[in-house]
Amino acid sequence: MKLFKSTLAVAAFIAAGVTANAQTADDIVNKHIDAVGGKDKLASITSMITEVSVSSQMGESSAKSTVLVGKGAKTEMDLNGQQMVQAITDKGGWAINPMQGGGAQPMPDDQYKGMASTLYVDPLLDYAAHGAKVELQGTEGDDYKLLFTSKDNATTTYYINKNTYFIDKLVRSVNMMGQDMDVTMTFTDYKKSDFGITSANTIETAYGSMFSMTMKTKTVTFNTTVDPVIFEMPK
Repeated sequence: MKLFKSTLAVAAFIAAGVTANAQTADDIVNKHIDAVGGKDKLASITSMITEVSVSSQMGESSAKSTVLVGKGAKTEMDLNGQQMVQAITDKGGWAINPMQGGGAQPMPDDQYKGMASTLYVDPLLDYAAHGAKVELQGTEGDDYKLLFTSKDNATTTYYINKNTYFIDKLVRSVNMMGQDMDVTMTFTDYKKSDFGITSANTIETAYGSMFSMTMKTKTVTFNTTVDPVIFEMPK
């Protein structure tokens, strides 16, 4: 009987330890938000403009992304002298792709839904208020694996480092030129800006097995005035 009680006590102790150490999706999200600068600092951002250098199979180029939080996001990339543009608002999106010919074209609905989270500097901040949900899907190597589902049911899998709580990578399913594929973004070389936000200075993006590129941050500017007209599709 004593042995039985001792065994129960040990089992209860182990169970209590497991429960204490168990983390929920929100625990991980909150630690991530704290790691990159804190909720108040992230919430104070109204706009962010990032300029990067780009290396790919097509050579060296440059790109600029502009985010007006909750209202518009636009990426402009110079590819061998040709401009590739993607822009979205909280209502829809459009794109210019020289490889497909023509000028600005409305963005397909599925593509827009997959990009809608880029309206925010960090989509995990106040995600529930934006109609999204996050589920913990266990661990993989050094990472927690979180499934983010937007209000439009577009999904992104985030891999958040167990030690730093920075995002190591994310995987998002998209449709490009009629082909479904996984886009994988890997984040490294995290640095803290003068503004107080810590972000990856190197991002490697793989579009399935078709195309890949590496972006390195040159400058990041926060809270400058951005005219919402830049997100409107040219006529």
